[in-house]
Formats: sequence, C-alpha cells, structure tokens
Amino acid sequence: MNDYENQEKMEADGIFSKVLRAGRRTYFFDVRETRAGDYYLTITESKKNTSEDGNFFYKKHKIYLYKEDFESFKDLLDETTQYVFQNKGEEVISERHQKDFDAKKYKTVEVDEPVKGIESFTNIDFDDI
Repeated sequence: MNDYENQEKMEADGIFSKVLRAGRRTYFFDVRETRAGDYYLTITESKKNTSEDGNFFYKKHKIYLYKEDFESFKDLLDETTQYVFQNKGEEVISERHQKDFDAKKYKTVEVDEPVKGIESFTNIDFDDI
C-alpha cells in the first residue's frame, strides 16, 4: 500500500473515535487528519428512521470542527448546557425520552380535514428539537 492509499485509509478510519448511543440517535466523535497533517474533529449525528415500506435508513448530519475553534466551541457548549440545566434542571421532561416510555401506548392520528377552531398550524417535528 503506498502513502496515498495509507492516507485515504486513515482518513476513512479516523485517528481516534468515540460513540455516544442515545435512543434512536447515535453521535460519533472522530478525530481525522488533514492533508497537511493536522487534526480536526467531526461530530456526526446518525438517526434511525423507517421508510414507508418499513425499511430502516439513517439520516446523518455532520459538523467539522477545526483546532482553532475548539476552545470557543467548548466554551459556548458549556455555557449553553449550563443555561439549560439552570433553567430546566437535568431531568428529562419529554415522556418519549424516559427510560420506561412505551410507544405502543401512544397513537399517531392523521387528520385529513381542518379541525374547527384552529386558524393556523405550524408543522413542527419535535424529534429535531
């Protein structure tokens, strides 16, 4: 294997990786190497979804974070998480995220006709919040 192939394999494999499994989401923290030989971080959120035909697929979102931004990113992450904990506590409020949540107890109802008394409705996917 030549140096270029080694470089491609290292970029594909990463230098250092950690995985956080969180329900239907998995977060991957991967250290990778630039062509110049410096390191950067990729954070990937992978969310398991089901298509209409019942097959599973994964939606992925990726953030590239370079060393010069690590400290600022960490500071803002610390500040925003502290804000959440100070204002809402550390307990998870959403029932869907409770360890004993049973999705079978809840039904999803589709409404084809407008509901009386509702002038406007915003379609919000609460899984993305």
